[in-house]
Amino acid sequence: MRLQELETVAHALVAGGKGILAADESIATLTKRFDALKIRSNEQSRRQYRELLFTTPEAAAFVSGVIMYDETIHQKGSQGLPLADVLHRQGILPGIKVDTGTRPLAGAPGEVITEGLDGLRERLAEYRGLGARFAKWRAVISVSDTLPSAACVRVNAHALARYAALCQDGGVVPIVEPEVLMDGFHTIERCEEVTSAVLHAVFGELVEQRVHLEAMLLKPSMVIAGAMCPEQAPVDTVATATLRCLRRHVPAAVPGIVFLSGGQSGRLATAHLNAINRLPGPRPWTLSFSYGRALQDAALAAWRGRDENVAGAQRAFHHRARCNSFASLGTFTDDMEVAEPPLVAAVDAGRDD
Repeated sequence: MRLQELETVAHALVAGGKGILAADESIATLTKRFDALKIRSNEQSRRQYRELLFTTPEAAAFVSGVIMYDETIHQKGSQGLPLADVLHRQGILPGIKVDTGTRPLAGAPGEVITEGLDGLRERLAEYRGLGARFAKWRAVISVSDTLPSAACVRVNAHALARYAALCQDGGVVPIVEPEVLMDGFHTIERCEEVTSAVLHAVFGELVEQRVHLEAMLLKPSMVIAGAMCPEQAPVDTVATATLRCLRRHVPAAVPGIVFLSGGQSGRLATAHLNAINRLPGPRPWTLSFSYGRALQDAALAAWRGRDENVAGAQRAFHHRARCNSFASLGTFTDDMEVAEPPLVAAVDAGRDD
């Protein structure tokens, strides 16, 4: 019975035209973004910002779930309700980031391992009691001519599978996130090669550890050239390479794939998602989004920590979520961007950790 409930949640998270807001930045990461816009970062301001996003009118038409950080799921909103309950009342499922970040991988210079398995069973029980119905764990894979090492891929895939198995045992849907970083000079061909190896390893471990594939979601990177590569592939090429890679390595049993934006601008992440969904041929899984900065940057730039800017920030968030909703159906058009509220350009303040 528990697995049936998990399957129901997994399918709800990728219901037609909906995706996930990743609002799980650590305190340090969100503080960097606040600092870039001269917003004071403290528990209250971080709560105000998250609540602004969570209470955006009609956001539930486009957003199925929100990944929260530990601080956030323990906070109450301005009306005294826990923020998880605020989301529930909006018709949005609360989720939680459960990894504790990356550490250098011993014996592997330039590579990292994600930690957080110690005590995870108990933390999952606590988070479920606080309202979380799904969780996220992020593995980080660097790319170069020589990286990643086989050891890095193997240990991170193993940790992702252990996390996923613990989630399902605890009644929480796991989102499995093997992020192949956009940093670097690598070509799109090298990205596809690495992404293929990573996905192959991840699903091998998931099967080995008896993870129920029908009750999980995959959160991968798109197949895209490194940010410093002099030759950036056009949108259609990214879409073709991404879908080809997924078809080769992701089992049809997985109900949904929710892409991370990985440092792409909001508009480019929307364009790529739309192009992927417009490609012909079979797609056994729903293809949607689980974006962080690509959904938030315009809203944060509009808000700037001021109460009088809340409505404008919510309009910016609503607009970006709406565009991605259409992109997840392959029906986005450039004309939809014309309606975007005028905003101060967002400031790049670092990557999600």
